[in-house]
Order: sequence, then C-alpha cells, then structure tokens
Amino acid sequence: MTIELSRRGFCIGTALIGLQTVSSSAFARSEDGTVKLGLVAPMSGPNARYGAFSLRGAQMAAKEINGAGGIGGRKINILAGDSQGTPVEGVSATRRLIDQDQVDFIIGDVSSSVTLAMQPVAEDAGVLLLNAASSNPKITYKAGVGGFKWTYRNYPTDENRALIVLQYAAEKKGFTKYAVLSVDSDYGRAAIEFTKKYLPRFKSQILTEDYYKEGEVDFRSVLSKIRDSGAQAIIMYGNADSTPIVGRQMMEVGIAGKIPLIGNAEFNTEKTIKAAPKALEGAIEAAAWLPAYESEKSKAFVDKFTAEYREAPNNHAYVHWETTHLLAKAIDQAQSIDREKVRAALSKIHYASAVGEVTFDDHNQARLPMILLEIENGKPAIKGAYSAEIDYPK
Repeated sequence: MTIELSRRGFCIGTALIGLQTVSSSAFARSEDGTVKLGLVAPMSGPNARYGAFSLRGAQMAAKEINGAGGIGGRKINILAGDSQGTPVEGVSATRRLIDQDQVDFIIGDVSSSVTLAMQPVAEDAGVLLLNAASSNPKITYKAGVGGFKWTYRNYPTDENRALIVLQYAAEKKGFTKYAVLSVDSDYGRAAIEFTKKYLPRFKSQILTEDYYKEGEVDFRSVLSKIRDSGAQAIIMYGNADSTPIVGRQMMEVGIAGKIPLIGNAEFNTEKTIKAAPKALEGAIEAAAWLPAYESEKSKAFVDKFTAEYREAPNNHAYVHWETTHLLAKAIDQAQSIDREKVRAALSKIHYASAVGEVTFDDHNQARLPMILLEIENGKPAIKGAYSAEIDYPK
C-alpha cells in the first residue's frame, strides 16, 4: 500500500515482508558454473571496519541464495578486492577482479571518491558496477543517460537526503522559513546547496546562513541571530560532536523546543538527546536504513546477521546484503549471466527491499525510500520510509 503525500510523488510505503528468493525454473540451463561477484571495499586501513561489515553482508546474502539452490542452479562466488579506502587502490583492485579473476559483476565501493575512480574502469571493460554505499550525487549524474551505462547505484545520495528532509519538513510540518547552521566542509556545504536547489519547489526560503569549523564550541551569537530571524527550523548538516554543544546553547538563548533542528548530524543518538533533550525535541533526520526499522524483512536480517556473526549489523552490512539479493534477482529475471541482459533487467526491475520498492531511473540511480526519524518525547520515532524524485542537471 502506498500513501501519496503530494502530487510530486513523495510517498510512504508500508513494510514489505519476506526475504527475496530467486527462481531457477526459467533460467537458461545451457550455461553452467558460478556467478563470480567482485566486491571492492576497504578491507584494510582506517575504514577497514566498513569493509568487514560490507563483506559479511554480501557473504550472508550469497549463503542464503546458494542455500536456496542458487540462481538458476548457479552458486554465487564472492571475490573481495581491497580498496584501502583510496581511489588508486580501488582502481587496482577493480582491474585485478576484472582481468585476473574475470568476475561477472562488481559491487563497490563504500567511499564515493573510490567509486568515482572505478566507474571508467568498469565502463571500459563492460562490467556492471553496482554501488551499494556511496552517496556523492556525481556518481549517478555521470551514469545511465549521463554517460556510464554500466554504473548503477542502490543507495540514496546526499541530494536525496536533503530533498527528503526538506519535503517532509514542508509538507508534514508546514515549515517554509529556515536558518542554516552547517559544518564548513564539502559535505556540509554541498548539503545546503542541494537544499537550496529545492527551496522553490516548496515556496521556502533561507533567512540566515552560517557555517562552523570542526571543533568550534561557541555558537551563541549565531543562535541568537537565528532566534531573532523568524526562522521556523534550523537546517544542520554536520558531525556528531557538535550537535550536543549546539543543543545546550540553544537552551541558553531560549530557542530550545521552539525552533527544531532538521538535516543530518546524529540527532537521534541517545548521547545527543541526553545532552539537550528539550533542544533535540522535534529534530528531523533521514537514514538509508536502521536496525530498529520494523519491517519483517529488516527484522529477519538483523536477527540472522546477529546470530551468524555475534554482532549487530550496521548500515554497510545491510546495504551490501540487500544489493547482493537485488543483483541476484536481476540475473534471475534476465535468465542469463550475460552482462547486457542483466543490465537491461536491472533497469526494469521492481525489487521489494526491507524499506520499500526499488526501481531505477534513467541515470541508473535507485528510486528507493529513506527512513525518516523525528525525536518525540525524548526518543527517536520512525515516521516511515519516504522517497522523492530528484531533478538532474540539464
């Protein structure tokens, strides 16, 4: 069931139940062997933990698929490549998987900079690159009709997040006047530029705009300016360390509980809320997935992953598990591991993920929901899974 929130297609989908299965009856039996799936992720270096979760998620999906008979009788064989979180190593790992291991498909990387470097390599080789965890919009600006036909992404972008947060704030809360208090980084400034792009769609405006340096601790003068500006909400994209400080100082200047925070700066963590509960009340944040999301498929994944690895999954584990199942579904629908046929099947797919239906647009970007959180009575409340159409550059 789908509930329309506006004629622009902003919707909340009900949870979809059951693990994905793939049929073998219609698969082209003239082909045999395995499906070689390369996975590029940081297996070493400072982001190795992300890579470990990514690999575990993909391996668990492969185990489930193989245990159910594979894809048309074929078993998935995952071959890992270590990007070390750097573009140079990511390209080297991609080339090794293609040239030496002769993989059929690749999932990767966690880092947007690595994925951007991998794109031309996959394109030149004609190997499908399915991204599961990078959020830079440029990846799919350049994909599909943007040029790289072999790149697909099954993950929301930073632009998706900014749009969904803004649209929820406008349509569900009635906000049209905003103040900006965002981290002075590529991420923080880009999020605000994406927000500005969609302000006219909701007849909204930014009244004040300020950026803070990482490590900054005094926000009182900016918050006082916001207090007197007439803003209905503060758009904040930043780091978790700054949010409790901002919250406490919101209480000092008298705007806690009056002007809520929206955006993405870990508003929903227990530590942040405890630091300034009144200031965090009503804060709005979007996430790709959360372990607490109550769909049957999501809960089954969390339980199975925790039992398998004796550790709760994080977002990277989930998105790589889900993306491996998505790819398996596309191969099954193509009835072949022929890359062109699988690419065509992926473009047309309707896939039931743990947070809602996934389809792809003409830039090979997944139209998939994000989970909206709002702090209510001192606790994060999941408001549902929401999606919205982005406007690509001409």
